[in-house]
Amino acid sequence: MRLTDCHNIDDFRALAKRRLPWPVFDYIDGAADDEVTRRRNRDAFDRCDLVPRVLAGVESIDMKTTLFGREMAMPLFLSPTALQRLFHWQGERAVLRAAANHGTVAGISSLATISLAEAGALTDGPKLFQLYVHHDEGLNKAMLDAARDAKFDAVALTVDTIVGGNRERCLRSGFTSPPRFTARNMLSYAIKPGWGLNYVLREKFSLPNLATHVSEGSSVPKSVAEYFTSMLDQSLDWKRAEAIRKQWDAPFCLKGIAAVEDAKRAVDIGATAIMVSNHGGRQLDGSISPFDALAEIVDAVGDRIEVICDGGITRGTHVLKALSVGAKACSGGRLYLYALAAAGEEGVSRAVGLLRTEIERGMKLMGARTLADLGPHNLRWR
Repeated sequence: MRLTDCHNIDDFRALAKRRLPWPVFDYIDGAADDEVTRRRNRDAFDRCDLVPRVLAGVESIDMKTTLFGREMAMPLFLSPTALQRLFHWQGERAVLRAAANHGTVAGISSLATISLAEAGALTDGPKLFQLYVHHDEGLNKAMLDAARDAKFDAVALTVDTIVGGNRERCLRSGFTSPPRFTARNMLSYAIKPGWGLNYVLREKFSLPNLATHVSEGSSVPKSVAEYFTSMLDQSLDWKRAEAIRKQWDAPFCLKGIAAVEDAKRAVDIGATAIMVSNHGGRQLDGSISPFDALAEIVDAVGDRIEVICDGGITRGTHVLKALSVGAKACSGGRLYLYALAAAGEEGVSRAVGLLRTEIERGMKLMGARTLADLGPHNLRWR
């Protein structure tokens, strides 16, 4: 199977599975407990139908929008995800370049494998920094200062990870950051020599935005679930979120909102955007999907804050459904991580390009010239 054989996100997933050691692939692919929510995130879109409109003479469409104060060429962006160097040696550099080339936002995690300074210098495309609040207040301040110095457009405070989810695939494989090679998983790494050579012979794995303050995850192996539970501040509350918002005088997003009441409080503390998200089903299994939560949240706060549907997106039609409900934009992680693992920057660019083409095709078939033409009238619920 080659990159040119990848025509949808499932194809990229299949190619990524062939190229990655299984502990690394299962880290991307897996979720919490029975993975009910991970499946639900995608299945939720199937309970809603698009209503096409014909004879609309839609020869060209305009899918531009604004988000975080920046114009985007399309209403879909790349959510911040951790540890990208483990999936392909190009890591965040590939993702940043691909996003900029497609005129959309790239998210960079606190657990990124390049520094915020390098990310800021790499492209002038729109960038979102995802902040995990650590026990070490000096580290929290250092990351916000670095994001400001690197001219990031926005900060997304992740609010659904004060304890790590029960990621059983990672427990079985022993996956850690950096990888810990054991008798149980060694063969899985050994049979993927391309991955192994790139990991060993290229630049040393590290988490540079953390390394000046903590060694866990960067030089001391730790599972992501253990990292969240032991290193992140479980006392994080609305008062603290408001204080962080006041430290960042630019667009500010809360990532991990699923309840209407929390969406309203996000408005109250001065957030300018929310990502309706359940962390890809990796935290609380059995929780509501972003798309199922979307309509109620949009009705409550959609005229006062930018609402983003994050999770389960694998098709352009998923984006159109979320926008028709009232989301300002959509985002996802796995949709480009599979492509990154499959073929680096070329893979990410192909995946984003395919999704953009699907959005454009869908808009034409629905008679929508601009995103403003999309609305609840386009939808029928099963």
